[in-house]
Amino acid sequence: MLSRSSPFAVVLNTEFPQDLPPKYYHEYFCYVINFVRKRYSGILTTEENSFLDTYDGLSEDAQCLFIRFSNRSKSFFKVNSITYSEIEDINASLQELSDQHFIELLCEDHTGRLAEVIDLFTKEQLLHLTALLEPDIMPAKSIRKPDLVRWILYTYDFETLCKLISESEPVIKVSFEAEVMLMKFLFFGNRYADMTEFVIRDLGHVRFQSFDESHLSIQFDTRKDVDDTLMVALMKETFDVMKQDVPPEDVFDWFMNWNGGNGVLSPKALPSYNSFVMRISAWLERKKMHSQALSIYQLTNDAPSRERRVRLLYTLGEIEEALALCDEIAENPQNADERYFSQDFYEKIVNKKKRIIKRTTQALKAAEAIEVPVMYRYQVELGAIHYYRSQGYNAVFSENEPWRMLFGLLFWDIIYDTNVKAIHNPLQRVPSDFFLPDFYSNRSNQLRERMQVAQTQQAIEEIIRSTYQEKFGITNVLVPWYDDGLEKVLNLISWLSPDQIHKILFEVAQNMRENTRGFPDLMVWNDSEYAFIEIKSPTDHLSSRQLHWQHFFAEHGVSSRIVRVNWIKDIEQ
Repeated sequence: MLSRSSPFAVVLNTEFPQDLPPKYYHEYFCYVINFVRKRYSGILTTEENSFLDTYDGLSEDAQCLFIRFSNRSKSFFKVNSITYSEIEDINASLQELSDQHFIELLCEDHTGRLAEVIDLFTKEQLLHLTALLEPDIMPAKSIRKPDLVRWILYTYDFETLCKLISESEPVIKVSFEAEVMLMKFLFFGNRYADMTEFVIRDLGHVRFQSFDESHLSIQFDTRKDVDDTLMVALMKETFDVMKQDVPPEDVFDWFMNWNGGNGVLSPKALPSYNSFVMRISAWLERKKMHSQALSIYQLTNDAPSRERRVRLLYTLGEIEEALALCDEIAENPQNADERYFSQDFYEKIVNKKKRIIKRTTQALKAAEAIEVPVMYRYQVELGAIHYYRSQGYNAVFSENEPWRMLFGLLFWDIIYDTNVKAIHNPLQRVPSDFFLPDFYSNRSNQLRERMQVAQTQQAIEEIIRSTYQEKFGITNVLVPWYDDGLEKVLNLISWLSPDQIHKILFEVAQNMRENTRGFPDLMVWNDSEYAFIEIKSPTDHLSSRQLHWQHFFAEHGVSSRIVRVNWIKDIEQ
């Protein structure tokens, strides 16, 4: 090994979060794999079970070192730079991991990953390497590291660099990456949550809903559920890398080859697949690859794919197909965007207009206007609040949060009911069906039963207050904890009849992704009247969701309107 004065000696961060024991991560990892083993043993492969058994046989320090490696985003590590204060004998742990094939030294098997190895070193260290190889052709010291890495990879072959690196400072690669990834995926159910969820829980940054673990359900019933869902997640990550520098034509071919060869996906993987289809189609559309984008949009009917298909069909001159799809959307719109789009675009095509006045624009133009000092041009809602207060009204920001909070507090136990089979781990913030149509169908009976209990304003308020006090500070996807949040909810309830509240909340429950947004910006009231007001500056637009709620409120007798702002010079000016 080299001395610490060597340019290759870089000490890794050995600190651990305050108030946690030094081997906190060992407890978390062992919990995860035991959790997975208990629930998914029937669908794990022989190799995966063998990995778990061999891991169990490691000493605690060797397990800790392996976990340290596995929790990093990279696969390769410089041996001389590995220092963790809580592990007594690094060398002994490394040897144990090597003996059990949990790590391996840099070798020819890693030829295709040389760039990852080179990236472990600083620019100064890489310059030192080149000096050892051929001092006469060293690049200038002012060279940028990315350029230096490219030059090294172009100039030297793997065998030469591998030999030099191994002689100077051994590099290892962690093994069982796929197995560790699978354990975490089975625990969290996705690829974006990670082990830091345990840390933020134990440091008190987030309070999670408490669940009886015996009532938690498995998220994947079959191995195909697991494999297909994980495959789609990894394809999304691959696309995010490819789109940075791979030509769109090649990305399209890559996707189509994969899509044509993956067979029929598990229903569990379809929501993730559909969102992937939307992501890659939208990217190709932005790259002006209209035919290719259209062919991928056609793989899903999830919004907004049908809208995008209509627009692309029209652009490509397929007018009859565009009209037919508009009719299909109008007959069964999935959300407000589809509903108003199908009407507006159909009119545009039939009347052969280059431009049409959309229904959202018509509603905005027909709205009343108020005059607000131009000093509020970057805080239009605040300017409107001051305007209404000057007219003798009370006025507060409302928008989505009070409505979401009302839903979250009134139906808290229903949202997080483990009997629904949508809660799969104790750190879950959002039920797995929350953004799916299943959310309502899985809970419709419970929601109706709760409404039978909440038949009066007093009953609704009692449930809200009781839940607020009991659950204060616990994470809920719909409930933000801020000072006057409860007061806003109670004020909202006071102006609406129970029947109005029921209808609004049932509308929300039909589509949690879409209908938890678009509520009016302000709530304005005095002793005798109230109104929910959507405020728009001269340059702002009205969204379809906002217009949807205006129509829904009007249909059910809820006082609401759109108000335009006209700027006037500040009086003080």
